[in-house]
Amino acid sequence: MKKVKKIGVLTSGGDCGGLNAAIRSIFLSAKKIYNMEVYGIKNGTLGLIKRPLDVEKLTYKSFEGFLINQGGTFLGTNSKGNPFKFYKNGKHLDVTKKIISAYKYLNLDGLIVIGGDGSMKILKKIAEIGNLNIVGIPKTIDNDVGVTEYSIGFQTAVDAATKALDSLQSTAASHGRAMILEVMGRDAGHIALNAGIAGGADIILIPEIDYTIEGVIKKLHEIKKNKIGHYLIIVAESVKKENGSNVLNNYNKQKRFGGIGHYVAQEIMKKTDFECRVTSLGHIQRGAMPVAIDRILASAFGVCAVDLIAQRKFNRLVVWQDRKVIDVSIDDGIKDYRKVRKQDTLFKTALSLGIYLGNNPKN
Repeated sequence: MKKVKKIGVLTSGGDCGGLNAAIRSIFLSAKKIYNMEVYGIKNGTLGLIKRPLDVEKLTYKSFEGFLINQGGTFLGTNSKGNPFKFYKNGKHLDVTKKIISAYKYLNLDGLIVIGGDGSMKILKKIAEIGNLNIVGIPKTIDNDVGVTEYSIGFQTAVDAATKALDSLQSTAASHGRAMILEVMGRDAGHIALNAGIAGGADIILIPEIDYTIEGVIKKLHEIKKNKIGHYLIIVAESVKKENGSNVLNNYNKQKRFGGIGHYVAQEIMKKTDFECRVTSLGHIQRGAMPVAIDRILASAFGVCAVDLIAQRKFNRLVVWQDRKVIDVSIDDGIKDYRKVRKQDTLFKTALSLGIYLGNNPKN
């Protein structure tokens, strides 16, 4: 078996807490255990598309100071440049050959991709075309990669949302208001559900469960009858209006979620005398200082990814199951989209706490 001497690592898609810990883990285990050279590729696949290449040989110096506790990724990332439809000078181009030639020019024996399901699909396809050796590490604040219980970044996003609810609690009580927190999560409600339980929310609205404004108002009146004069509501960004449409914003010619919190507030205030205020947490969930569990998970994922490459076990995805790291094929790892299910323990927990979760949540 040919010895692996040189590997690359890149972060792709949206940033999140824990990415620097993962890169650090990859470098340290590759260097200490296998004496490999590690090259950091800048800004996702863009570092391999650029000429000259935007690549950095990692050293111990790269990880000095407080890098492990910083949010984001010091290598940079990219969530817009699909190499099969790369937009340049008003045209969409296929630049996958540039990525393949860059990989071979660097004489890499393997490439570790830290990304979500979209990045994995793209890089796996390129790897098949160019005969590249890749291993994947799942990262997404949405926690929607089906086969892993946790992805890098999720727990940091939950912590940021929980701290926001903690802060909103005091101002809600001071003014006797309903405070509405809108959080990220794409099409899954994991952040809203987890943070809602941790932060003492009275109402949690997630995209997996239908709701009505009347149901929300009924819950507010129920709380008021118990002589509590303030209220906490957390809503996931992709929750729909009652008519079934998403609230979307135009941003740089792209449609993005945003605004459902204001819709819920306006509907409540139209029909009642409850006073509402809305906070959209936004990218604070991505850029927050990574919590301990994300740093630990990222470190364990990085070590396993390097071991897989050293063993020449490619096209694998490292995942967390049953309190340990295992590996599965990338195809198996990303084939299922992980949404909140009614049989999930935390869903049942929220119901038992009396939290409003929508219409007929027990069915």
